[in-house]
Amino acid sequence: MAPPPAAPTYVLGVGMTAFVKPSGRADYTELGFEADVKAMLDAQINYDDVDNGIACYVYGDSACGQRVFYQFGMTQIPIYNVNNNCSTGSTGLNLARNFISHGVADCVLVVGFEKMFAAGISTVFADRADPVGTTTMMMKETRGLTKAPNTAQIFGNAGREYMERYGATVDDFAEIARINHEHSQNNPYAQFRDTCTLDEVKNSRMIYEPLTKLQCCPTSDGGAAVILVSEAFLDAQPHLKEQAVLIAGQCLATESPKLFSQSAIDLLGYEMGKYAGKVAMKEAGVTPKDIDVVEFHDCFSTNEMVAIDALGFTPLGKAHELVRKGDITYGGEVVINPSGGLILKELLWQLRGWANNRLVENAKVSLQHNLGLGGAIVVTVYIRADRKPNRMVDSNTVGKKNKQGYNPAVQRKGFTVAQAESVRSKTRASAWALGDTQSKVLARF
Repeated sequence: MAPPPAAPTYVLGVGMTAFVKPSGRADYTELGFEADVKAMLDAQINYDDVDNGIACYVYGDSACGQRVFYQFGMTQIPIYNVNNNCSTGSTGLNLARNFISHGVADCVLVVGFEKMFAAGISTVFADRADPVGTTTMMMKETRGLTKAPNTAQIFGNAGREYMERYGATVDDFAEIARINHEHSQNNPYAQFRDTCTLDEVKNSRMIYEPLTKLQCCPTSDGGAAVILVSEAFLDAQPHLKEQAVLIAGQCLATESPKLFSQSAIDLLGYEMGKYAGKVAMKEAGVTPKDIDVVEFHDCFSTNEMVAIDALGFTPLGKAHELVRKGDITYGGEVVINPSGGLILKELLWQLRGWANNRLVENAKVSLQHNLGLGGAIVVTVYIRADRKPNRMVDSNTVGKKNKQGYNPAVQRKGFTVAQAESVRSKTRASAWALGDTQSKVLARF
């Protein structure tokens, strides 16, 4: 096991675009630009403060990161491009934390963006071995292979096995989706904000039993960025300490031989999730009972069920009982996916007390879980730097604190030309590298 990080790392700023149906209207250069500007404004820094840049994406050519970062300045910092399937963004976060905690950098900008295919997830290269080909072969040998999307089959088969082993029902998985849809109505960045009934979830188009359409996350175009800083950097900005959140524990893990145990649950990464959760929580000095709010990777409702089990929020095989008791939403044991799902930034806003239309009150510890088939998983535990429970901060106060005039946790807005220019390098900016990206982004606001 790797030694613990040598020094604390803090999340100081975040920024996000809306997540929308793939349409081709906004290029990745624009998605990355918008997210980065918002993150730097939130952290109240300039690109000249950034020591390393990390760009995270799956669908894109090599060096997309340079294209995005050069729009802010050509300062000759190291720029890394990360691709680790659905755990790509969190892998970039892990890399940035390691840079800071081991003294390589004091300020790292991590950006994730995707411009996806409208038809859904598909293999890009047909002339070489599929990275998850051995997983597909195992699925074919044990559960068979249909014409349904491969990912839906992998996660759907895990749900079938969970029902066979532990007595969960299709209603339990549908209830997870219903709750996530209910939570999403208060998230201004969500692609879908419509609520639905349990029957509507169950009766939506069947993708692969037990997964109906409303239990599968949609493909989306969007971007998000995070600023990570060292304690020394934060000490030099004492007025920002109250908005900083400590990464108290984190683990990026890959698969064990149990992946191919012939269990459908193991085939979606159960063992690496269990391991990563144990390591991250041990480093943070917490147990599942200490976690107030969670963002689980809910690509499919079945994965959220398995993750509840794997990370120890329930005894083995009892996750569906937690769902049935209403203990995964407000008023229950732990609030899962208050954003509606798959959003790290939500946890920062929760712990700051900014998410005031969906706040998990008195929260001081949160957990993020991000899974990529192939595979890799990242589990991260966040704790308020002051170790105190959060308190709601009204939006007017937030707007004054962040100097943006509004609360980004509850309202999706843009920025001005002056704000965009304020975060670009003061000495190494290139108008040629920026091109017309800024004008295109501003026009959409």
